[in-house]
Amino acid sequence: QVQLVESGGGLLQYGASLRLSCVVSGFPFDSLYIGWFRQAPGKEREAVSYMNIGGDITYYKRAVRGRVTQSRDHAKNSVHLQMNNLKPEDTAVYFCAGVDRPVPRAIPLPSDFDYWGVGTQVTVSS
Repeated sequence: QVQLVESGGGLLQYGASLRLSCVVSGFPFDSLYIGWFRQAPGKEREAVSYMNIGGDITYYKRAVRGRVTQSRDHAKNSVHLQMNNLKPEDTAVYFCAGVDRPVPRAIPLPSDFDYWGVGTQVTVSS
């Protein structure tokens, strides 16, 4: 059974940094493409970042470019999302998602992914 477990969310102030982690189990980590999504109250789930297995194809939502970096830790079967200079508009539940094939479009959609974590809440106060 494939499991993705997020951690690292919390309540932070404007301008703070945090690192979200997603630990993968039940699937060969090196064969899983991982993306990060977020969903704010009343809004649709949207892609924040995505990286292919080789690391040569990445996507970052325009609103977070320059503030967010996705990385993989092969030794720990985990994917991280480093977020800096947080803003109130970053407040959302953050999900990691996995799929065993490359995402077939420039901007990932939730429907592109087969496996999901339950999410971790990130709240940024102004």
